[in-house]
Amino acid sequence: MAQPTSTTLTTSYTSPTNAPFAITESIPAPPSPLDAASKSKYLEALRASVASAQDKINRELTARMEEDKAREEAAGVKHSVDDEKEEENYGEEVQGEEE
Repeated sequence: MAQPTSTTLTTSYTSPTNAPFAITESIPAPPSPLDAASKSKYLEALRASVASAQDKINRELTARMEEDKAREEAAGVKHSVDDEKEEENYGEEVQGEEE
């Protein structure tokens, strides 16, 4: 049986309130035999494909979050979270917050 020349990384999203999406990234198949140089090249391509998929997923999810926010604002829902402050402090410990 022949060795595949590529494979795919596929992810899909469904939601009861937003349009679904699917993202597919092509990933080269690992070479055979797998020596150090070819393994390194393969892992580099794999990392690039995963990073590309992650970027696309983040853009899609951000768009859907904005749709949700607009829908809620149109319905008169008020949020107590300051999105800009949350974005500014994302991934950082904020002094004075209770855990």
